[in-house]
Amino acid sequence: MPSAALRAIRAQPWAITPDYLAVIERIAERALDAPEVIAKAQDGHEARYLQAVAAMGSRLDGARRTTIRNGVACIPILGPIFPRSNVMSDYSGATSLDVAAADLRVAQQSDAVTRILLVMDSPGGAVSGTAEFAGLIAASPKPVTAHVTGLGASACYWIASQAHEIVLDRAGLVGSIGVVMSVQAQEHADRDGYRQHDVVSSNAANKRPDFNTEAGREQLRAELDQIEKVFIGDVAKGRGVTAKTVIEDFGRGGVKVGKSALDAGMVDRLGTLEDTLTRLARGGGTTGKAGDRAADLETEVEADTDPVPEAAPPDALPRTGASTRLASLQLDLRRRRARS
Repeated sequence: MPSAALRAIRAQPWAITPDYLAVIERIAERALDAPEVIAKAQDGHEARYLQAVAAMGSRLDGARRTTIRNGVACIPILGPIFPRSNVMSDYSGATSLDVAAADLRVAQQSDAVTRILLVMDSPGGAVSGTAEFAGLIAASPKPVTAHVTGLGASACYWIASQAHEIVLDRAGLVGSIGVVMSVQAQEHADRDGYRQHDVVSSNAANKRPDFNTEAGREQLRAELDQIEKVFIGDVAKGRGVTAKTVIEDFGRGGVKVGKSALDAGMVDRLGTLEDTLTRLARGGGTTGKAGDRAADLETEVEADTDPVPEAAPPDALPRTGASTRLASLQLDLRRRRARS
């Protein structure tokens, strides 16, 4: 029988690379010597994170993790993404969207900040909270640039796609657009000799699909497809392309590297983090798919002396349209997968 932590992980949809989801599961089981965990610890991501953080300047007043350098607020989106702080995020040095949203609000309100930079290197993370945080980025009254220093996959790319421009390191990777959910079906009695049986009410047969059957798996896949539709729709809108283009040209669930991603329209330019910081500090405009929107925002920021309205953290956002449907789908999936 899986642990409560592992059951919680498997009870929700993820927008993350498969290898990292396996690592999160091993950490949840405290299997820190598992091959997946050891391999991930040795893949060089920690050095990339430290190098990125070293370039980001000094702490922005009032922020928890965000720094400022020459008027550019640098918000780190590093490691696996979770909706809120927890033991997992604290242990693995991951990103908590509640903290990132609070820091985004500080940056938007600070007179010292003229532009916002998302410094990103992440395999993605939980679907929960991602669409809402991506919406905060899209609605930012100050121009936002996303710079991917290594990996901008799945939920990370979902967020990046809502920035006014995306910059990618020449050897960086972006993509992995899609949603995954681990399932398990009990075939044998547990170690105490018990086998779990779920009995549902007469009019709620879909609460417990049988994942041992193709029909049960297809039912879950149909629900994940609905979440993926929201994901693809957001990316298409953020990048100024059609959903068909995202499906056909943006990796089909895989990732694209450097120039290949640029040629596909997934990013706007290639460059180093230092190049991006220098350009933004000098007032270099955004030239991405949302460049016109960014230019309009810059004009508004210069002309408007009113305080920037507060952006609520993900859990406090008013849910409308796609966000409402996504939240409903996630809740239904969690209830369906919950086990007593």
